Amino acid sequence: MKAKILQSLTLCVTALFMLPGPSAAQTGATETQTQATGADVTALKSQLVEQQKQIDQLKLALEEQRKLIEQSLKAGASGDKAKQDFALPRDKALGEVASTTPIIPAAPPIAPALSATPSVAPLGNAAQSGPGDTSPLQLKIGDAYITPVGFLDFTSVYRSHDAGNGIGTNFGSIPYGPNVYQDRLSEERLSMQNSRIGFRVDALVHDAHVIGYMEADFLGNNAASVAVTSNSNTLRSRLYWVDVRKNHWELLGGQTWSLITPGRTGISPLPSNIFYSQNIDVDYQAGLTWGRIPELRVVGHFADDKIHFALALDQQEMYVGGSGGGGTVVFPSNLTATYPGGELNNAATTLNAPAVFPDTIAKLAFDPNSKVHFEIGGVVREFRVYNPNNLQHFTSTGGGGFANLNFELFPGFRLLTNNYWSDGGGRYIFGLAPDLAANSNGSLSLLHSGSTVSGFEANWKNTLFYGYYGGVLIGRDTVIDTTGKTPALVGYGYIGSSSGDNRIIQEATFGFNQTLWKDAKYGALNFMGQYSYLTRSPWYFNAAAGAASDAALHMVFLDLRYTLPGSAPTIGH
Repeated sequence: MKAKILQSLTLCVTALFMLPGPSAAQTGATETQTQATGADVTALKSQLVEQQKQIDQLKLALEEQRKLIEQSLKAGASGDKAKQDFALPRDKALGEVASTTPIIPAAPPIAPALSATPSVAPLGNAAQSGPGDTSPLQLKIGDAYITPVGFLDFTSVYRSHDAGNGIGTNFGSIPYGPNVYQDRLSEERLSMQNSRIGFRVDALVHDAHVIGYMEADFLGNNAASVAVTSNSNTLRSRLYWVDVRKNHWELLGGQTWSLITPGRTGISPLPSNIFYSQNIDVDYQAGLTWGRIPELRVVGHFADDKIHFALALDQQEMYVGGSGGGGTVVFPSNLTATYPGGELNNAATTLNAPAVFPDTIAKLAFDPNSKVHFEIGGVVREFRVYNPNNLQHFTSTGGGGFANLNFELFPGFRLLTNNYWSDGGGRYIFGLAPDLAANSNGSLSLLHSGSTVSGFEANWKNTLFYGYYGGVLIGRDTVIDTTGKTPALVGYGYIGSSSGDNRIIQEATFGFNQTLWKDAKYGALNFMGQYSYLTRSPWYFNAAAGAASDAALHMVFLDLRYTLPGSAPTIGH
């Protein structure tokens, strides 16, 4: 069709130039003006009028041909709409291309194949890219689009006591006073470890939108001498997944933000659609349920992407390390050689503990409009151990449920609440609660634990303000050990237990994120601040020995961040 249109257009132009021009006739008329008769002048005028009509008709024909070409191009584009939408970066918001700490949801959707509808109204003066805009760093290899992602980050943190945590806070092990050096000394740390590097690949394969996503930072396991001379921080994998969506169905596999992590909108692996606070602290907020672990996920999107349902299998770990991270669950003496650190992960097991069956997570999310997001769901976990003392297997099934809500109260101001309660699901509260204890015969006893993160996010001009309350409640589990020389109490939170057996952990946080400048071609520069007040209280403390009944910590974070172009026009970071 396009060839015929171009051929017709060529003929029209040729005809236009082949018409006898009026200039010759006019010149001849001028030269013989004194000799021309009145009839000749009339004929000449008639000829000029007729030629003008032909010229006008050709102009109309050319205009019609132009309209036909435009309609053809539009029809071709709509017929290949997936490819048109697919050209990256459908939106230059940072959230689409970098998982950050913190982060703000993206602006327009990235593609119909994998929705990134904003979970909150765009905050600040986010630059909006047009349909033909591309990232300055975007690459195209074959039919795939590759977008480098990342940012350069410089973090400063002050803590009123020496928590010994680097730029990430271990909420469950802040120091008790009064007569230990950790309580008597403060700490100040500077770091670039939260800088991010990665890439995103998009391709259309048999009408399915395929996204590959890789992201790393420098918070890996460092050598003991890393902070002495050369801070050669270790690169660490964060996310590494592939997602395929066709029509209403989506399949994901790889290391991703676990389905149990609260969402901002829909059900999506894209960092912009996930809630993990705006905090600078790389361990986020106490009380947040989250994980970045291997997962296989199936998602269905229905009712014009207003209703979503997902089912996921997550890599299992039967966790007994406790909130102090040092094996605070005490086992009966006949089990200490095989359960903690062997069959169960005591935070020092790495990958030695057997994983019997994946955790199964389900989530149902509702997005009636851009102002409201609500989701409910749960996790089912199966625990299985073998007691070599009596040659028996023991199995126990536990799990937890969650209900999360965020909504826009008025433009630029959003309220949110994320709530979780479990029986054997402490692993998902940042490992602040152990999953289980064990009886003397080897049978398992699951611990109750729950958490919340609730607060607000508000924008004023180019600055985001936020505030959260995070709380964790961990149940106690007292077991009588009958296998030792004398009966003794073991488990978690029993009378005489370690002060690492936390009962309540709480954190109040306020912060801001100021955009200093941003440009689609040159990136963005942000300055951020966060203040947090953190407390923890144990199940047992020895008042007679002068032990403290709780521990408290003030923290101040400051952060300067430059984000790569094509990733930065929002005020988020």
